[in-house]
Parts: sequence; C-alpha cells; structure tokens
Amino acid sequence: MGSPPMIDGAFARWLAARAGQALMGLRAELGFADAGALKSAGDKVSHDLIRTELAKWRPADAVLSEEDEGSRLAWTAEVSSDAVSRLNADRVWIIDPLDGTREFAEEGRSDWAVHVALWARSAPTPHGLVAGAVGLPAQHRVLGTDYPPAYPPMTLEAATAGGGRTIRLAASRSRPPVFLSDLAEDIGAHLVPMGSAGAKIAAVVSGEVDAYIHAGGQYEWDSAAPVAVATATGLHASRIDGSALKYNEADPRLPDLLVCRKDLASRLLAALQRHSG
Repeated sequence: MGSPPMIDGAFARWLAARAGQALMGLRAELGFADAGALKSAGDKVSHDLIRTELAKWRPADAVLSEEDEGSRLAWTAEVSSDAVSRLNADRVWIIDPLDGTREFAEEGRSDWAVHVALWARSAPTPHGLVAGAVGLPAQHRVLGTDYPPAYPPMTLEAATAGGGRTIRLAASRSRPPVFLSDLAEDIGAHLVPMGSAGAKIAAVVSGEVDAYIHAGGQYEWDSAAPVAVATATGLHASRIDGSALKYNEADPRLPDLLVCRKDLASRLLAALQRHSG
C-alpha cells in the first residue's frame, strides 16, 4: 500500500486497512480447523504489524494496545514504563489489533474488526479522540474520521412503524448485559445479535441498527476507534449514565457505553436508569 499518509485520520485508515489485509491473508493461510491457533496468530500478526508501523511512522507517540503486556492493569508506581509514558504523553494511539477473535476464527463470519484511534491531550472534546478508523476486513470496508460516513439513515423497520418506532439494538451474541432483554421489552426494541464491539458500533454508524448498549465490562481499546468514528458522524456516545467517555485514563477499564442516534439518546438513557441499577 506504499508509504502511509501523514495526516492522522488518513494514517489510522491506512493502518487499519494494512492490518486487515494481513488478517484476511492469515485466515486464508491457516484455515479454520484450529480456532485457538487462528485466534492467537491473528492477535499477534495484527499487533506486531501495527506496533511496527507506529514505531516507524509515529515514533514520538505513546501506544496502548490490548496485546501489550500488562495493558489491563490500572496505573501504579510499579506499572511498566510504557504506562507511565502514555499517561504523560500528548498523543496516544489506542489500538485493538483484533476485535472479535471468536468471530475471526469462525468461517463465514464478518463481524470482527481492527481498531486504530488517536487520543490527544489538546483535543477539544471530553473523550480526547482526534482520529480513528475501524477496519472491517471481511466486509471489505474501513470507516474512518478522515472521511466520516453521513449521519445514518433511519432503519426501514423504524421508518415504517407508523406513529411508534421499533428500535433495533445491537446486542452481544455471547455476553449481552443481563438487563438488556427487559430494557428492550420496556421500550419496544428488537435485539440484533452481533459479534465484536467494533462491528456493532459500525452497524449503528451505517444505520443497520439504531443503538448499541454495553455494560458487561470493556477496556478503552474496545471502543476508542468506533467512538471516534461515531462521534465524527454525529452520533451520541456516552457512558450508560450519560457521563462522558474518557480515554487514556490511569485505569484502562471502560466498562459500559451507549452509542445511538441522537434523537434516541434521552429515551435510552432514561430506560437505562430504570434497568441498569
């Protein structure tokens, strides 16, 4: 793909696409007979590629990757120099080299992703994300902040529901929040099972669903890139209590979030108050 573009948003897109190509090649090479081996190889190949390119093209920036040793630890004085470096840095790349390893290792599944996001101390927004890209290699597309998609259209189901609205909620196919079924029944929503967090938020961005709610425990890399793209598109993104999402924190855990159409935000936040306590 040649030398990368220097503008951060375009660079994030280039990097996500590069990693996606490598992952698709690995799928073709190894096949699906040994899911565990394919998952491990996918994590390593994508992580190593992204880390190598960041070291080459953005050497002054810090990095937080899911696959870094100790990445899940909250910062203390005993944590590695990498953690200290990112907390003091002005620019930090937050990456998930392979979001949705389960889906990646299942033949025919396309709901897995590559996340590349950039946090900057000088950012004007509370979340601090200034660039990002979500690669969906098996769907042959990359969503990025350099050319953010148009605000998503209302789903056909919602548009034809008369005076009411049938809200489509993306839900984890393996670990949905325990309250989500009750919430969906309360507001008359329909649950749509999907794989990775990136694929779910991408579905909100593209208008396939209206919202994604997660409350089962995540880390910054699970949502940074998708949230960067979603907010660049004009969607609502927050914690489930309505507070701002924040990245490059001492503790990388970011356990819950809501991404949805802006016209649904107040209704969903009110329902979350009723059901997520």
